[in-house]
Amino acid sequence: MGDTIFGKIIRREVPADIVFENDDVLGFRDLNPQAPVHVLFIPKKALPTLDDAGPGDAELLGKLQLAAAEYARQEGLAEQGYRTVINCNEHGGQTVFHLHVHLLAGRRLGWPPG
Repeated sequence: MGDTIFGKIIRREVPADIVFENDDVLGFRDLNPQAPVHVLFIPKKALPTLDDAGPGDAELLGKLQLAAAEYARQEGLAEQGYRTVINCNEHGGQTVFHLHVHLLAGRRLGWPPG
């Protein structure tokens, strides 16, 4: 695992409110939620940014999105809707350099976000 807070969460060195897990993906509640529901889905494989992903990571990227959708359905969020977001690098708003998908739900989300 990469030596980020997310790598430490995967290794269970740092506690997190884990709400989803399978062989490839871990999902946990964001400590600084931007919506009533804010869950982060991370690959268990260390991958710093979306820009670092290559063709061999296509399946993993799909698994991240499918994990978010599965969680949304399980929690009854899908019918009203939710948003998934991937921030990439500093100007894209990424603060932890381990690829992650934000799932935001629980209120009407405007565009542009802000």
